[in-house]
Amino acid sequence: MTDDDSDRPTADPGPPAAWRSDGDSAPAAPAPAPLVDVDDGIDGPVVAGAKARRRRTWPWVLFIAFVVGIAVASRINLDYYAVQPGTAQSVQQFITVPPGKGHPVSHPVLLTDVEIGRVSALSYLFYEAQGNTTLEPVEAVTGGTPPSQLDAQGQLEMSQAESYAKTAALRRLGYTVTATPAGAVVYGTFPGTPAYNALAVGDVITAVDGVATPTAQDLVSTLRKYHSGQTVTLAVRRGGTGGPTPVPLTLRSTVVDLGGGYKATLDVGFLPEDQVDYAYPLPVSIDVANIGGPSAGLAMTLGVIDALTAGSLTGGHTVAATGTIDSSGDVGDVGGVPQKTIAVENAGASVFLVPRQEYRAAMSKDRPGLKIFAVSTLDQALAVLAAHGGTAIGSAASTPAPGQQADLAG
Repeated sequence: MTDDDSDRPTADPGPPAAWRSDGDSAPAAPAPAPLVDVDDGIDGPVVAGAKARRRRTWPWVLFIAFVVGIAVASRINLDYYAVQPGTAQSVQQFITVPPGKGHPVSHPVLLTDVEIGRVSALSYLFYEAQGNTTLEPVEAVTGGTPPSQLDAQGQLEMSQAESYAKTAALRRLGYTVTATPAGAVVYGTFPGTPAYNALAVGDVITAVDGVATPTAQDLVSTLRKYHSGQTVTLAVRRGGTGGPTPVPLTLRSTVVDLGGGYKATLDVGFLPEDQVDYAYPLPVSIDVANIGGPSAGLAMTLGVIDALTAGSLTGGHTVAATGTIDSSGDVGDVGGVPQKTIAVENAGASVFLVPRQEYRAAMSKDRPGLKIFAVSTLDQALAVLAAHGGTAIGSAASTPAPGQQADLAG
């Protein structure tokens, strides 16, 4: 070592080699930060690859959001049912009479129906745009009936209508049909009541604690002797068939919603109707498939009469009918008549029989070539058909509903 080396301050070794560029004793200049593609509204450098990827991603995001939105909207039910025109078809295909009693039917009466579906948030605008579709509040369609019971009620009503149609038709033709009270049929039950899980639509109650209840009124009167907290045993024919089964029920006062803003306190919680067993002199069968409700009653009655009568009941015309029927031949009102009018027009009908209460509703969809008649009884319906060339049935029928005389002469 020289003197110069000993007197000179020791040199700073500088940053570690890892901080320096090769062959350089000074720290390297920091590398520039990478460019980031940020949409800040200011023009600047953009990384082309990231921009392209973003352009490819956005359509998929929108598509997925659209699909999810449709799926959600389709599951959100609104408080409406859509009532649309259904079909008009021959009632004769559902009717069977004994071979020795039947006659060929060349121009059968048409029965008609409507299609009813729940309205979702997705389908609402679609239905609103349909001129022949009516949106009805849920309560107006169901009457407060739990949705789970609607199909069973429709089947029960159709079964009852078939019995009434056979009875009214055969009696009108002069046959004797006997009727025997057979209990109280359950038309519906209320959620939360003792009956809700114990009874089903179509069950027939024939006794309470061994006391016979041949009518609905007998059943109600008997149950009024009991109070909440007591247990009774009902004799029940499940589905209206077979022998009675004991069904114990503990009464419990329950407030139920009757619909229309009305409430009531019930101890049992079901709606009873009379169950009547009819004895027919002929093995006439009516079996309407895939249609519920009682509105085909008049059409079925005319169909039975047509099948058992020589000649043509309709006079060669295409005749459609709607309306309930009871065992005495009285015609009652139904729903969806504007849509049913469209259905029979589409089927080429020239005569349409409707309940008196529904005449204006039917006329709201009237088209040239279709004559609409209001009837209140089976006899009035037969009078309309006879005036159009149909076979006269028995004695002279009563006068058709007011306002239809001019059409009868046509």
